[in-house]
Formats: sequence, C-alpha cells, structure tokens
Amino acid sequence: MTVTYDVELIAVTKQFGEVVAVDHVDLAVECGTFLTLLGPSGCGKTTTLRMIGGFEHPDSGEILIRGRPMGRTPPYRRPTSMVFQNYALFPHLTIAENIAYGLRERRVDRTTIQRRVREMLELVALQGFDNRYPRQLSGGQQQRVALARSLVIEPAVLLLDEPLGALDLKLRRQMQLELKRLQSQVGITFIYVTHDQEEALTMSDQIAVMNHGRIEQIGTPEELYERPRTRFVADFLGAANVLPAIVRAADATSACLEVAGRPVTIQRPGLRPGQEIALVLRPHWVIPQPAHEQAQWQGRIVERVYKGSTISYRVQLDEAISIIVEVPTGINHCVYETGALVSLTIEPSRLHVVTE
Repeated sequence: MTVTYDVELIAVTKQFGEVVAVDHVDLAVECGTFLTLLGPSGCGKTTTLRMIGGFEHPDSGEILIRGRPMGRTPPYRRPTSMVFQNYALFPHLTIAENIAYGLRERRVDRTTIQRRVREMLELVALQGFDNRYPRQLSGGQQQRVALARSLVIEPAVLLLDEPLGALDLKLRRQMQLELKRLQSQVGITFIYVTHDQEEALTMSDQIAVMNHGRIEQIGTPEELYERPRTRFVADFLGAANVLPAIVRAADATSACLEVAGRPVTIQRPGLRPGQEIALVLRPHWVIPQPAHEQAQWQGRIVERVYKGSTISYRVQLDEAISIIVEVPTGINHCVYETGALVSLTIEPSRLHVVTE
C-alpha cells in the first residue's frame, strides 16, 4: 500500500482541566515534508507535537502515522523521534555513545552501530568528535549531536520542539539552513515547532499557523505571507498594515472600495456593496516618493526607524489611519525626515482582503 501521508490528525482535541489546548485539529502531512507548527505561546503547537510523539494522548480524535492508528501507543513504539529545546544529551557519555544510545536500546549489532554512528557524524559534519563529551562542544555542535542521535534510529518522522531557541541569533540562522539541508538530504518528514516567523519562512515546505488550539491556515510560506486568510495570520507572519475598507460597488470579478477616504478598485469576487472588510498591505510593498499634487496616496512621516539594511517609516494618511513603509537603505533611496510630506505608490493588486 502506497502511503501519501506520514502523519494524519483527525478531529484531535486535548484539554488540561478547563483549558482546551488543542481544539478539533485536522492535519495531513505529506511524506517528506518539512512542516512547521507556528504560533504564539499557548496556541497548542507543542501539545500537538507531543501528541504525535506519544508523550501526550488526545482526549478525542485520532492520530495516524504512516496510515497506522497510534491510539495510546507509547513513544518508544512509534516510528518517530524527538529533538528537544535543551538537547537532552547524556553528559557522562561521549558524542559517539550519545548517538549510539537509541540503537543500543534496540539491540542493534555492534558493527551496524559503529557504521551508523560514523554516517551520522559525517551527516552533521562532526567527524573526529567521537570521543568528546557534550560539555566540550558549543551550543550549535550539541544541537547537531541531538539531531544525529534522533536520526540514527531512522524514524519515519522527526519531531523538533523549538530546538534552536537557546542559540544566539547568528548561530540560529546558520542552523536554520543546516536543518533544511539535513531534511532534504535524509528525505524524511520533519515537524518543527516555533514561535519565530523567520524560522518558519526560512525552513518550511508548509506552515500551519495555530491560534487558540486551532489551525488558522496552512500552506506554503509564500501562500501564507502573500495571501493570509485572516487578520491573525497576517499580523503574526511578518509585519503587516491592516486597513479598514468599505465596498462601494461590486460585480462578479471586482470591487470598488473606499480606503482611508480614497477610491480603490481591486480584482476580487464575492464582495457586496456596503460590506466592511480589512485589507493587508505589507510594508515593503509601498514605495515613498517626494510629495506631488497628483498622487492619490499622500501622507506625513511621523516616525522613522533605522534598522541597518532597511529604514522603516510610519506615514499618517489621515487622522485615524497610519501605515508602516519599509525601504532598503542605499544610495538610490532618498532618506526622508520626520515631518516630511510624501507620496506613496501602492499597487491595488497588493491589497489583499482578509476576514475576521
């Protein structure tokens, strides 16, 4: 039988006392996918991961791994392995012994263990570190040992619970690329938990954004960033301007809107006259220019923040509405001072309708 999905969750619910941590979640993870569960603290992402791994059991619903119902199968009997945030390496064992631990528990023969440990050390670029101890390694090296120890048992699914959270920013970014390389090389499904949207965008094939125990939206990084379905997804996945709008006229394919007192026509079916909607506009989709009278969009800069590679401006459009504009620094960009009047180029196709 050909298996399409490595992991399936069907109406899975988990409650702790009065708190519903996971609320009727449906999820299907295709084989070989790097999926990230993304969301704020308390959204249910770690509980979902722990249920897949067997460290928690759902109150209702079903979890299948490679088509097999897991029921209350314990972690060590599931075809999964987990990498924890604190690495959980054994301090009294060498790096080779740490990596070999899972194979020894499974009573694999010594020759196979030695071969697999060598392969894992090569995979994570730690050749020659066999006889060192965890305390002799950097944080990034310890993280790679934890990955090797989880991968050596050849799981169907690797579960990663915020494994880069303890690393500094530069090392974390390096490890993001390293994790994606490893996943592509070994070809197994990774399910990764984080609250960091940059990590999710950098590594993932698919992202499931969670909020209050539910999945708000799942899709590719491009889909979620460019076409968020809800205001929550737009706000959580990167910086976003959310502008209120009123539909003044609409037909089968387009709508004429009023946005901050300005008429705007967008290509969007399904809207109706009088409907109040919200529009998402990413800061880098707006281009500021010196003010000129013919401009439809014009405002005054009320805040400027230098961020190194970019400059962020807050532009007041009217008494109630302001937007963030972000432009790259460089010789071709005119730097505006606080108080300056600017015209803004906004492409109507960039205005994306969201619900809720």
